[in-house]
Amino acid sequence: MSRFLKIAMTAVAALSMSACVDNTNTNKPANTNANVTNTNANTTAAKAAPTIDTLMAQEKAANEAYTKGDGQFFQGFLSDKFMSNDMGKASSKAEVVKMISEVKCDVKSMNQSEGKLTKIDDDNYAVVYKSEADGTCKFNGKEEKIPSPMRSATVWTRGSGDKWQPIWHSETTIVDPKNAKPPASAPAAPAAKDDKMASNSNSNSNTSAAAPAADANVEAITAIEKSGWEAWKARDADKLGSLLANNATFVGLFGNYDENKAAVLQDWTGSKCEIKSTNVSDVHGTTVSPTFSYIMFKGSADGTCDGVKLTPVWGNSFYVKEGDTWKLAFGFESPA
Repeated sequence: MSRFLKIAMTAVAALSMSACVDNTNTNKPANTNANVTNTNANTTAAKAAPTIDTLMAQEKAANEAYTKGDGQFFQGFLSDKFMSNDMGKASSKAEVVKMISEVKCDVKSMNQSEGKLTKIDDDNYAVVYKSEADGTCKFNGKEEKIPSPMRSATVWTRGSGDKWQPIWHSETTIVDPKNAKPPASAPAAPAAKDDKMASNSNSNSNTSAAAPAADANVEAITAIEKSGWEAWKARDADKLGSLLANNATFVGLFGNYDENKAAVLQDWTGSKCEIKSTNVSDVHGTTVSPTFSYIMFKGSADGTCDGVKLTPVWGNSFYVKEGDTWKLAFGFESPA
């Protein structure tokens, strides 16, 4: 996975729904990947796909509500299965709504561009975009400048009555690779238990609470993640390719967006790396449907890529079933 020296991140950046694509830039969907589909053996008829215009209009409304600290808006806006990766902490819908209710922002200007809509499966789509903002937000009594520019992503799921709702959102600062040499990328990492927020045995945290019930889907994609990290370590492009969905996409630490499978593989294997070991910890996972699950985690490696020491990442990996096999459809990284 792409890694570079630590970039300052704030809770505001990690949890905000602040980056949304300007509707004036959506006359032609930048990347709907309409010609590529994930095979689902249980699907008998094609379902209507969302449009970039529709989802971005909702993101714009969410952005306006966020800057006003309107937590009540998000109570109905977010899916009940919403989960956010806040610097390694898995935050539930209730926690996010509470946080937003305490935020106060002063935004002078905001511009969104480079909107991309990619299909994960018939009922789940990822929206990736760039946001530039001039403003500040106050949280817990501390005022922070809104990071800019940012690469943001929201995963939307189809609810009852074909209502689309976010189940996950994150952001990472866009960095020019010319100014900070990237140490290459790799696939995501393993997860845990429970169908909401679960920690697996790799977690570094100590707890006396009873372990949640195992989630077979999360455990399955955890094992795949681990094999992906090992394949990245070995620079095994064939193995990595076998773990990716046909229309896989990926956002790396620099805010770079790999919008097809070939670009993802090039990102993950294009650097000269010497890696001794990899490790995954602080993992959380959730099952959205029998054919769609995702995990959040901390990934690290002992080694260098292109002469630069690798540093840890917060990773997010979204898996779909192609036939009977879990495949990575979308990945997103931010600095740990």
